Amino acid sequence: MSPGYRSEALPEDTGSRADGPHRPPRRARAARRRGPDHPGGPPGDRPGGPPGAAAPPPTVPDGGIRWWHRLRRDRTLLLMVLPAVGLLALFNYVPLIWTTVAFKDYDPFTQGLWTSPWVGLDNFTLLFEDNRFWDAFANTLGITFLQLVLFFPATIALALLVNSVLSERIRGLVQSILYLPHFFSWVLVITVFQQMLGGAGLLAQQLRRHGYEGFDLMTDPGVFKFLVTAQLVWKDGGWGVIVFLAALSAVSQDLYEAAAVDGANRRRRMWHVTLPALRPVIALLLVLRVGDSLTVGFEQILLQRDAVGPGASEVFDTYVWWVGIANTDYGIAAAGGLIKGAFSLVLVLIANKVAHMLGEQGVYQK
Repeated sequence: MSPGYRSEALPEDTGSRADGPHRPPRRARAARRRGPDHPGGPPGDRPGGPPGAAAPPPTVPDGGIRWWHRLRRDRTLLLMVLPAVGLLALFNYVPLIWTTVAFKDYDPFTQGLWTSPWVGLDNFTLLFEDNRFWDAFANTLGITFLQLVLFFPATIALALLVNSVLSERIRGLVQSILYLPHFFSWVLVITVFQQMLGGAGLLAQQLRRHGYEGFDLMTDPGVFKFLVTAQLVWKDGGWGVIVFLAALSAVSQDLYEAAAVDGANRRRRMWHVTLPALRPVIALLLVLRVGDSLTVGFEQILLQRDAVGPGASEVFDTYVWWVGIANTDYGIAAAGGLIKGAFSLVLVLIANKVAHMLGEQGVYQK
């Protein structure tokens, strides 16, 4: 050994001293022996890729993943949703068997569902010849139109007012107060309105006390449509406010700051930033509301039907209830239910098509 030579120990993973410093590390040699297809193999040795490139993602077969493979993979999630699917099938799909009542002379006491004779479209003919059906249809569309015109602007205005409050504590308090009536039953809501707007209500008593003539809006057929709309706004307006506030919370504050820098005042910021952010939610809620247009509150209308008379308060659901339950004309009531479902489906398709034309997603995509 020469005097100027100094021996150094090789790294631990380089193998024995006889292998020499030029030999690759032991781990690299093991990886090369495993081959490029092994998970621990070197990435540069994989076919089709440059040295040092990452492994390509696994390819999906041309036919996709087999349904039994997906069933085995997602079995835990399927078991979790199985009770909900069972309840949905029990209360929404199994009763569809009884839609055949619309084409039968159904008598549940003597014949039953399977032995009742077929009558074809006779129930639909009797339904269309009933003037009460068309009155109920007109009242339903009138109340729906008022609710579309008045309910959505009121909830949007409330959401904008609440969103303008700077204090988080005050904003949360206002949201709780607005949302509280949503948990009230319609019996309690109508009782509150009766105590305020009835003939013996607070406002009528105050007017009589000061020498004016009192009023009774709860028994006035002319204002019944506006009355039920006001009740809906008071009861469910807080729910709409929370939905719109959730949409507003996703709007970036940079947009408001950029608009303010460009000289936009509060009104223009609301028109060009806030309302465009609410458009998808407004379109979705409008489509859902249009599809549910023939359902305008069965319990709410039924509780006030006797006070204003059936001419002003009869809607589609109360008509079907009186015909099917009170008069035991089950075939005509089932025919009315089928017409309601078909009409609602057509309205949903039309409203969703309009939403797509306006550039919104609606209930489902194209």
